[in-house]
Amino acid sequence: MHIGIEGQRIFRKKKHGMDMVALELVRNLQAIDHHNKYTVFVKEDEDHCLRSEGNFKIAELKNAPYPVWEQYVLPAAAKAAGCDLLHCTSNTAPLFTSIPMVVTLHDIIYMEKLSLLTKGFTSYQKFGNLYRRMVVPGIVRKCSRLITVSEFEKKRIVDFFGIAPAKVNAIYNGVSAHFMPVTDPETLLAVKQKYNLPDKFFFFFGNTDPKKNTIGVLKALSLFLRNSEEKIPLVMLDFDQAELAKLIQEVGDPSIADYIKLTGYVPNTELPGIYSLSTIFLYPSLRESFGIPMLEAMACGTPVITSNTSSMPEIAGNSALFTDPYKPEQLADNISKLLANPELRLSLVDSGRKQAKKFTWENMARNVLTIYEEITTNK
Repeated sequence: MHIGIEGQRIFRKKKHGMDMVALELVRNLQAIDHHNKYTVFVKEDEDHCLRSEGNFKIAELKNAPYPVWEQYVLPAAAKAAGCDLLHCTSNTAPLFTSIPMVVTLHDIIYMEKLSLLTKGFTSYQKFGNLYRRMVVPGIVRKCSRLITVSEFEKKRIVDFFGIAPAKVNAIYNGVSAHFMPVTDPETLLAVKQKYNLPDKFFFFFGNTDPKKNTIGVLKALSLFLRNSEEKIPLVMLDFDQAELAKLIQEVGDPSIADYIKLTGYVPNTELPGIYSLSTIFLYPSLRESFGIPMLEAMACGTPVITSNTSSMPEIAGNSALFTDPYKPEQLADNISKLLANPELRLSLVDSGRKQAKKFTWENMARNVLTIYEEITTNK
Protein backbone atom coordinates (compact mmCIF):
# COMPACT_ATOMS: atom_id res chain seq x y z
CA MET A 1 0.00 0.00 0.00
CA HIS A 2 1.31 3.45 -0.97
CA ILE A 3 0.03 6.13 1.40
CA GLY A 4 0.31 9.84 0.71
CA ILE A 5 0.25 12.23 3.67
CA GLU A 6 -0.39 15.94 3.26
CA GLY A 7 1.92 17.84 5.60
CA GLN A 8 2.24 21.11 3.75
CA ARG A 9 3.25 23.23 6.76
CA ILE A 10 5.55 20.72 8.47
CA PHE A 11 8.71 22.41 7.16
CA ARG A 12 7.79 25.94 8.23
CA LYS A 13 9.95 27.29 11.03
CA LYS A 14 7.15 28.57 13.28
CA LYS A 15 4.94 25.54 13.76
CA HIS A 16 1.63 25.54 15.57
CA GLY A 17 -0.97 22.98 16.66
CA MET A 18 -2.00 21.17 13.47
CA ASP A 19 1.57 21.32 12.12
CA MET A 20 2.88 19.53 15.22
CA VAL A 21 0.14 16.90 15.04
CA ALA A 22 1.03 16.10 11.42
CA LEU A 23 4.74 16.00 12.27
CA GLU A 24 4.20 13.61 15.19
CA LEU A 25 1.98 11.39 13.04
CA VAL A 26 4.71 11.00 10.43
CA ARG A 27 7.47 10.47 13.01
CA ASN A 28 5.53 7.76 14.78
CA LEU A 29 4.44 6.03 11.58
CA GLN A 30 8.11 5.93 10.63
CA ALA A 31 8.80 4.12 13.90
CA ILE A 32 6.00 1.55 13.73
CA ASP A 33 5.32 0.84 10.04
CA HIS A 34 8.17 -0.58 7.96
CA HIS A 35 5.89 -2.36 5.50
CA ASN A 36 3.79 0.19 3.67
CA LYS A 37 5.22 2.83 1.36
CA TYR A 38 4.73 6.52 2.27
CA THR A 39 5.13 9.84 0.50
CA VAL A 40 4.81 12.94 2.68
CA PHE A 41 3.94 16.03 0.65
CA VAL A 42 5.25 19.29 2.11
CA LYS A 43 5.76 22.85 0.93
CA GLU A 44 9.32 23.99 0.35
CA ASP A 45 10.52 25.78 3.49
CA GLU A 46 13.54 26.16 5.77
CA ASP A 47 13.00 23.68 8.64
CA HIS A 48 13.90 20.25 7.28
CA CYS A 49 12.67 18.38 10.35
CA LEU A 50 11.98 15.18 8.37
CA ARG A 51 14.07 13.33 5.83
CA SER A 52 13.49 10.53 3.36
CA GLU A 53 14.53 7.18 4.74
CA GLY A 54 13.48 3.57 4.34
CA ASN A 55 9.87 3.34 3.18
CA PHE A 56 9.25 7.08 3.70
CA LYS A 57 9.86 9.69 1.01
CA ILE A 58 9.58 13.42 1.69
CA ALA A 59 8.34 15.26 -1.41
CA GLU A 60 8.89 19.02 -1.34
CA LEU A 61 6.34 20.64 -3.65
CA LYS A 62 6.72 24.17 -4.97
CA ASN A 63 5.13 26.94 -2.97
CA ALA A 64 1.79 28.28 -4.10
CA PRO A 65 -1.14 30.02 -2.41
CA TYR A 66 -2.85 27.68 0.05
CA PRO A 67 -5.94 26.84 -2.07
CA VAL A 68 -3.90 26.41 -5.26
CA TRP A 69 -1.37 24.14 -3.55
CA GLU A 70 -4.08 21.98 -2.01
CA GLN A 71 -6.56 21.82 -4.89
CA TYR A 72 -4.11 21.46 -7.78
CA VAL A 73 -0.48 20.90 -6.81
CA LEU A 74 -1.12 18.25 -4.13
CA PRO A 75 -3.55 15.95 -6.00
CA ALA A 76 -1.39 16.08 -9.13
CA ALA A 77 1.69 15.09 -7.13
CA ALA A 78 -0.17 12.30 -5.30
CA LYS A 79 -1.44 10.89 -8.60
CA ALA A 80 2.02 11.06 -10.17
CA ALA A 81 3.51 9.28 -7.16
CA GLY A 82 0.99 6.44 -7.52
CA CYS A 83 -0.62 6.83 -4.07
CA ASP A 84 -3.34 4.35 -3.16
CA LEU A 85 -4.61 6.58 -0.37
CA LEU A 86 -4.20 10.26 0.54
CA HIS A 87 -4.44 11.49 4.13
CA CYS A 88 -5.05 15.23 4.43
CA THR A 89 -4.20 16.25 7.96
CA SER A 90 -5.38 19.82 8.46
CA ASN A 91 -9.15 20.27 8.02
CA THR A 92 -9.27 20.62 4.23
CA ALA A 93 -8.47 18.50 1.16
CA PRO A 94 -8.68 18.44 -2.65
CA LEU A 95 -12.20 18.34 -3.97
CA PHE A 96 -11.28 16.73 -7.30
CA THR A 97 -9.14 13.62 -7.03
CA SER A 98 -9.83 9.97 -7.74
CA ILE A 99 -7.55 8.82 -4.91
CA PRO A 100 -9.44 7.59 -1.81
CA MET A 101 -8.99 10.08 1.02
CA VAL A 102 -8.80 10.17 4.78
CA VAL A 103 -9.30 13.68 6.15
CA THR A 104 -8.56 14.92 9.65
CA LEU A 105 -11.10 17.51 10.81
CA HIS A 106 -9.56 18.87 13.98
CA ASP A 107 -12.73 20.90 14.48
CA ILE A 108 -15.62 22.49 12.58
CA ILE A 109 -15.79 25.78 14.48
CA TYR A 110 -15.57 27.67 11.17
CA MET A 111 -18.80 25.94 10.06
CA GLU A 112 -20.79 26.66 13.21
CA LYS A 113 -20.88 30.45 13.07
CA LEU A 114 -20.22 33.35 10.73
CA SER A 115 -16.48 33.33 11.25
CA LEU A 116 -16.03 35.97 8.57
CA LEU A 117 -17.82 38.51 10.72
CA THR A 118 -16.79 37.48 14.22
CA LYS A 119 -14.85 40.18 16.04
CA GLY A 120 -11.20 39.40 16.72
CA PHE A 121 -10.21 37.38 13.65
CA THR A 122 -7.40 38.67 11.43
CA SER A 123 -7.95 39.01 7.68
CA TYR A 124 -5.84 35.89 7.14
CA GLN A 125 -7.98 33.92 9.59
CA LYS A 126 -11.18 35.17 7.96
CA PHE A 127 -9.97 34.08 4.54
CA GLY A 128 -9.05 30.66 5.96
CA ASN A 129 -12.51 30.29 7.47
CA LEU A 130 -14.15 31.26 4.17
CA TYR A 131 -12.08 28.69 2.29
CA ARG A 132 -12.98 25.96 4.80
CA ARG A 133 -16.67 26.82 4.67
CA MET A 134 -16.53 26.49 0.89
CA VAL A 135 -14.73 23.15 0.62
CA VAL A 136 -15.36 21.15 3.80
CA PRO A 137 -19.00 20.13 3.06
CA GLY A 138 -17.90 18.61 -0.25
CA ILE A 139 -14.90 16.94 1.35
CA VAL A 140 -17.08 15.36 4.05
CA ARG A 141 -19.25 13.77 1.36
CA LYS A 142 -16.32 12.70 -0.83
CA CYS A 143 -13.77 11.24 1.60
CA SER A 144 -13.66 7.59 2.65
CA ARG A 145 -13.17 8.33 6.34
CA LEU A 146 -12.97 11.30 8.69
CA ILE A 147 -10.70 11.52 11.71
CA THR A 148 -11.27 13.95 14.53
CA VAL A 149 -9.62 14.37 17.91
CA SER A 150 -12.29 13.84 20.59
CA GLU A 151 -15.69 12.27 21.15
CA PHE A 152 -17.07 15.75 21.66
CA GLU A 153 -15.91 16.87 18.21
CA LYS A 154 -17.08 13.64 16.60
CA LYS A 155 -20.61 14.29 17.82
CA ARG A 156 -20.47 17.87 16.53
CA ILE A 157 -19.37 16.66 13.09
CA VAL A 158 -21.96 13.87 12.90
CA ASP A 159 -24.78 16.16 14.01
CA PHE A 160 -23.77 19.11 11.83
CA PHE A 161 -23.33 17.21 8.57
CA GLY A 162 -25.92 14.49 9.27
CA ILE A 163 -23.51 11.66 8.47
CA ALA A 164 -23.21 8.14 9.84
CA PRO A 165 -21.16 7.95 13.06
CA ALA A 166 -19.21 5.03 11.56
CA LYS A 167 -17.65 7.39 9.02
CA VAL A 168 -15.95 9.42 11.78
CA ASN A 169 -13.20 8.10 14.04
CA ALA A 170 -12.27 9.94 17.24
CA ILE A 171 -8.53 9.50 17.74
CA TYR A 172 -6.88 11.39 20.57
CA ASN A 173 -3.76 13.46 20.06
CA GLY A 174 -0.69 12.81 22.19
CA VAL A 175 1.90 14.53 24.34
CA SER A 176 5.45 14.60 23.02
CA ALA A 177 8.08 12.84 25.12
CA HIS A 178 10.11 16.00 25.80
CA PHE A 179 7.27 17.44 27.87
CA MET A 180 8.34 16.63 31.41
CA PRO A 181 9.25 18.66 34.51
CA VAL A 182 12.46 20.62 33.95
CA THR A 183 14.41 20.61 37.22
CA ASP A 184 17.97 21.43 36.15
CA PRO A 185 18.74 24.92 37.57
CA GLU A 186 21.01 25.90 34.67
CA THR A 187 18.41 24.95 32.07
CA LEU A 188 15.68 26.85 33.90
CA LEU A 189 17.92 29.90 34.29
CA ALA A 190 18.74 29.85 30.58
CA VAL A 191 15.05 29.76 29.64
CA LYS A 192 14.24 32.49 32.13
CA GLN A 193 16.97 34.75 30.79
CA LYS A 194 16.25 34.07 27.10
CA TYR A 195 12.61 35.10 27.44
CA ASN A 196 13.12 37.60 30.28
CA LEU A 197 10.62 35.81 32.48
CA PRO A 198 9.54 37.08 35.91
CA ASP A 199 10.24 35.04 39.05
CA LYS A 200 6.59 34.01 39.37
CA PHE A 201 3.95 34.12 36.64
CA PHE A 202 0.80 32.69 35.10
CA PHE A 203 1.24 31.23 31.61
CA PHE A 204 -1.28 31.65 28.78
CA PHE A 205 -1.15 30.91 25.04
CA GLY A 206 -2.40 34.25 23.70
CA ASN A 207 -4.10 34.15 20.32
CA THR A 208 -6.17 36.46 18.12
CA ASP A 209 -8.68 33.67 17.53
CA PRO A 210 -11.72 34.60 19.67
CA LYS A 211 -12.14 31.00 20.85
CA LYS A 212 -8.93 31.33 22.87
CA ASN A 213 -10.70 33.85 25.13
CA THR A 214 -7.78 36.26 25.44
CA ILE A 215 -10.11 39.09 26.42
CA GLY A 216 -11.58 36.94 29.20
CA VAL A 217 -8.11 36.16 30.55
CA LEU A 218 -7.17 39.85 30.57
CA LYS A 219 -10.37 40.73 32.42
CA ALA A 220 -9.64 38.00 34.96
CA LEU A 221 -6.08 39.32 35.37
CA SER A 222 -7.47 42.79 36.05
CA LEU A 223 -9.80 41.42 38.73
CA PHE A 224 -7.05 39.31 40.28
CA LEU A 225 -4.58 42.19 40.49
CA ARG A 226 -7.25 44.45 41.96
CA ASN A 227 -8.18 42.00 44.72
CA SER A 228 -4.89 40.28 45.52
CA GLU A 229 -1.98 41.54 47.56
CA GLU A 230 0.39 39.42 45.47
CA LYS A 231 0.74 40.95 41.99
CA ILE A 232 1.62 37.96 39.83
CA PRO A 233 2.13 38.82 36.13
CA LEU A 234 0.89 37.02 33.04
CA VAL A 235 3.24 35.59 30.41
CA MET A 236 1.67 35.34 26.95
CA LEU A 237 3.06 33.33 24.09
CA ASP A 238 3.48 34.69 20.56
CA PHE A 239 1.11 37.67 20.74
CA ASP A 240 1.34 40.98 18.90
CA GLN A 241 1.93 44.10 21.02
CA ALA A 242 -0.48 46.22 18.99
CA GLU A 243 -3.24 43.62 19.27
CA LEU A 244 -2.64 43.44 23.01
CA ALA A 245 -2.99 47.21 23.34
CA LYS A 246 -6.41 47.04 21.65
CA LEU A 247 -7.59 44.33 24.04
CA ILE A 248 -6.32 46.19 27.10
CA GLN A 249 -8.26 49.22 25.96
CA GLU A 250 -11.35 47.04 25.67
CA VAL A 251 -10.80 45.71 29.20
CA GLY A 252 -10.68 49.29 30.43
CA ASP A 253 -7.79 48.80 32.85
CA PRO A 254 -4.55 50.17 31.35
CA SER A 255 -2.62 49.30 34.52
CA ILE A 256 -2.56 45.59 33.61
CA ALA A 257 -0.09 46.36 30.80
CA ASP A 258 2.65 46.49 33.45
CA TYR A 259 1.84 42.91 34.43
CA ILE A 260 1.94 41.27 31.00
CA LYS A 261 5.05 39.81 29.42
CA LEU A 262 5.06 38.84 25.73
CA THR A 263 7.60 36.17 24.80
CA GLY A 264 7.24 36.13 21.02
CA TYR A 265 7.34 32.76 19.30
CA VAL A 266 8.75 29.93 21.43
CA PRO A 267 9.94 26.71 19.71
CA ASN A 268 8.09 23.62 20.85
CA THR A 269 11.29 22.16 22.30
CA GLU A 270 11.67 25.10 24.69
CA LEU A 271 8.12 25.11 26.03
CA PRO A 272 8.76 22.58 28.85
CA GLY A 273 11.05 25.08 30.56
CA ILE A 274 8.38 27.79 30.55
CA TYR A 275 5.68 25.38 31.72
CA SER A 276 7.97 24.21 34.53
CA LEU A 277 8.67 27.77 35.67
CA SER A 278 5.04 28.88 35.60
CA THR A 279 2.81 28.93 38.69
CA ILE A 280 -0.46 28.14 36.87
CA PHE A 281 -1.25 27.39 33.24
CA LEU A 282 -4.44 29.13 32.07
CA TYR A 283 -6.46 27.47 29.31
CA PRO A 284 -9.99 28.91 29.57
CA SER A 285 -10.93 28.61 25.89
CA LEU A 286 -14.49 29.16 24.78
CA ARG A 287 -14.29 26.12 22.48
CA GLU A 288 -11.67 23.44 21.83
CA SER A 289 -11.77 20.13 20.00
CA PHE A 290 -8.90 18.71 22.08
CA GLY A 291 -6.45 20.92 23.98
CA ILE A 292 -2.85 19.69 23.65
CA PRO A 293 -1.32 22.60 25.65
CA MET A 294 -3.13 21.71 28.86
CA LEU A 295 -1.79 18.14 28.66
CA GLU A 296 1.70 19.47 27.97
CA ALA A 297 1.43 21.64 31.08
CA MET A 298 0.23 18.67 33.14
CA ALA A 299 3.13 16.55 31.87
CA CYS A 300 5.51 19.29 33.08
CA GLY A 301 3.98 19.33 36.56
CA THR A 302 2.09 22.60 36.18
CA PRO A 303 -1.44 22.93 37.61
CA VAL A 304 -4.06 23.81 35.00
CA ILE A 305 -7.20 25.91 35.04
CA THR A 306 -9.34 25.18 32.01
CA SER A 307 -12.92 25.55 30.80
CA ASN A 308 -15.92 23.43 31.70
CA THR A 309 -17.05 23.51 28.05
CA SER A 310 -16.63 21.52 24.80
CA SER A 311 -13.82 18.92 24.89
CA MET A 312 -11.85 20.20 27.89
CA PRO A 313 -13.54 18.05 30.58
CA GLU A 314 -13.20 14.98 28.33
CA ILE A 315 -9.45 15.48 27.88
CA ALA A 316 -8.53 16.90 31.30
CA GLY A 317 -10.52 14.34 33.28
CA ASN A 318 -10.32 15.14 37.00
CA SER A 319 -6.88 16.70 36.67
CA ALA A 320 -7.71 20.39 36.22
CA LEU A 321 -9.60 23.12 37.98
CA PHE A 322 -12.61 23.98 35.81
CA THR A 323 -14.05 27.41 35.21
CA ASP A 324 -16.84 29.03 33.21
CA PRO A 325 -14.94 30.77 30.37
CA TYR A 326 -17.67 33.36 30.01
CA LYS A 327 -17.21 34.57 33.59
CA PRO A 328 -13.85 36.31 34.12
CA GLU A 329 -14.69 36.80 37.80
CA GLN A 330 -14.88 33.02 38.23
CA LEU A 331 -11.50 32.57 36.57
CA ALA A 332 -10.01 35.21 38.88
CA ASP A 333 -11.54 33.45 41.91
CA ASN A 334 -10.15 30.09 40.77
CA ILE A 335 -6.68 31.57 40.37
CA SER A 336 -6.84 32.88 43.95
CA LYS A 337 -8.26 29.56 45.16
CA LEU A 338 -5.40 27.60 43.64
CA LEU A 339 -2.78 29.98 45.02
CA ALA A 340 -4.25 29.75 48.51
CA ASN A 341 -4.62 25.96 48.58
CA PRO A 342 -1.27 24.08 48.41
CA GLU A 343 -3.00 20.70 48.84
CA LEU A 344 -5.23 21.34 45.83
CA ARG A 345 -2.22 22.43 43.82
CA LEU A 346 -0.25 19.28 44.68
CA SER A 347 -3.27 17.11 43.92
CA LEU A 348 -3.64 18.64 40.46
CA VAL A 349 0.07 18.29 39.76
CA ASP A 350 0.04 14.60 40.69
CA SER A 351 -3.15 13.69 38.84
CA GLY A 352 -2.15 15.86 35.88
CA ARG A 353 1.04 13.91 35.27
CA LYS A 354 -0.95 10.66 35.32
CA GLN A 355 -3.58 12.08 32.98
CA ALA A 356 -1.01 13.27 30.44
CA LYS A 357 0.55 9.81 30.26
CA LYS A 358 -2.72 8.43 28.85
CA PHE A 359 -2.18 10.32 25.58
CA THR A 360 0.66 9.18 23.32
CA TRP A 361 1.50 9.89 19.69
CA GLU A 362 2.34 6.22 19.17
CA ASN A 363 -1.23 5.24 20.07
CA MET A 364 -2.52 7.93 17.74
CA ALA A 365 -0.35 6.67 14.86
CA ARG A 366 -1.38 3.04 15.44
CA ASN A 367 -5.06 3.98 15.34
CA VAL A 368 -4.56 5.99 12.14
CA LEU A 369 -2.68 3.10 10.54
CA THR A 370 -5.62 0.81 11.33
CA ILE A 371 -7.89 3.16 9.37
CA TYR A 372 -5.51 3.16 6.38
CA GLU A 373 -5.55 -0.63 6.34
CA GLU A 374 -9.35 -0.85 6.69
CA ILE A 375 -9.90 1.46 3.73
CA THR A 376 -7.42 -0.21 1.36
CA THR A 377 -8.60 -3.70 2.38
CA ASN A 378 -12.22 -2.81 1.59
CA LYS A 379 -11.49 -1.10 -1.75
